[in-house]
Order: sequence, then C-alpha cells, then structure tokens
Amino acid sequence: MTTPRLDRLSALLEGLEPRVEALADDGAAPRQFAAAAEALLHLHLLPRGQARLRVAGRAEMVVDGPALIVCRGDAAHAIEPAAGGAAAAVLSARAHLEGPVGALFLGEFAEPVVIHPGPDDASLSHVLALIAAELGEPRCGRPALLNRAGDILFIAILRHLVANPRGPAGLFSGLADPRIARALVALHGAPQAPWTLAGMAEAAGMSRTAFANRFREVMATPPGKYLARLRLSIARRAVDSGLGLKRAARDAGYGNVSALSRALSREAGR
Repeated sequence: MTTPRLDRLSALLEGLEPRVEALADDGAAPRQFAAAAEALLHLHLLPRGQARLRVAGRAEMVVDGPALIVCRGDAAHAIEPAAGGAAAAVLSARAHLEGPVGALFLGEFAEPVVIHPGPDDASLSHVLALIAAELGEPRCGRPALLNRAGDILFIAILRHLVANPRGPAGLFSGLADPRIARALVALHGAPQAPWTLAGMAEAAGMSRTAFANRFREVMATPPGKYLARLRLSIARRAVDSGLGLKRAARDAGYGNVSALSRALSREAGR
C-alpha cells in the first residue's frame, strides 16, 4: 500500500485565507509603497532587467531579473531602476492574509525575500512566464487573469520556500523536515484539539524527547509555545471579528473564557 504524500500547505493556506490582488498601473518602476497596518505581503515580479529595492531601515539591494521580491506590508519600501539603468517593468500585487494565522505567518518575512526561480521551480517558472507575457502584451481580461495568476503565484512561492528554507530555523524549515511537518500539518488542521506533547510526538512518529528537541531546533521555539502562539492568533482574530470571547475560546482550543482572557492580557502586557 502506497503511503499518501503529505500535504504540507493546505491546512496552512486555510488558516491564511490569502487574497491576491494585482495592482492596476502601467508596470513601470519606480514605485513607492507605504507601510500598511493590515496583515499582507507585497509581491513584486521583475521579469527581466535590474531594479533596486529600498526598504526603510535596511541597506538597499540590487535585484537582477527574472526575480520575485516579497516584502512585508508593514515595511515601507520602494522599487526603483538600478543606477544607470532604464525603467524596469515590474508587476506588483498585494497578498492580503485574511485568515486567523496571517499575523503569525508574517514573522517568517522579517527580511525581504528575493526568489530567482531555478530549474526545479516548474510551477513558479510557469506562472512567472504567464504574468511576464501579460506585461509584455496586455490583452482582454488582463485584470482577472492577473488576479487568478496571483493566487497560483502565492502557492508557488510557499512551495519554493518549503523546498528552499532561507534560514536554519522557522516555519519553512519545520515544513521542510518530513517528521516535524507531519506534526505542523496536524496542528494547523486542528489547533483546537486537546494536544499534548505525546500527541504531537505521535503525529510526527517520534518519541517525546526526540520530537521536542527536533521541533525546537528547526522551529526556534518549543512545540507547546508554538501551539500557544497559533491558538492565540486564531483567538485574537475571532475577537477582532466580533465573535466574542466564548466563541473565540472554543475555536482556538482554550478550555474556557478565563484562560483566553489571561492569555490576551499577558500578550497586551508584553
């Protein structure tokens, strides 16, 4: 009997509820992007040429196309022509993270991410080529096509980052580890379940000690703390949506309203 392939992203995508919106403009750099309060990522496609990325508080970066640039929405930044170069054609989009774990997910993008698609990035390369073709020769239905392509692009980005984690630890490093990924998929799929360390270790197919040590190594946080952050993010989103503390506590897996109130108070104190 063949073991089914582990789906590392579907539960995460349900928690993110991404809505990708292509920005309507002429595609030419330079562009300025102010910091936004909502949970979102800016996606910038540079099909060819060279552009300069300037992010508030960080050293500027020169990017060679073809490339995809991902920046947090709360970081003011600009895309400009590289020194001495012609204006580069850039398609920009916003990925609104409207699900309960959007704010938690943004922690993986503390620094801008630049992706140069390689030979193993077939899906990413195909969608980039499709978008680049639309930039080069606009046709009827372009806005609708770009928005739908943006949804595919977002998934392709996640696949790339799971296959190519940028740091030694973090969510993408965890999803890249087959055993830790099994536990993460289970947690993301049912965060309200009565999880214990033994239950998480069983989902990963590991002993409790080995699981706890490996989880902390690849995620840079203990499993219990990650689950607490995940539940708190879900509860906070439910409260902000007006669902009330009782519903938020139930959806996020808190034993009662008092436990959730204490967690929210501790977060506010921090």
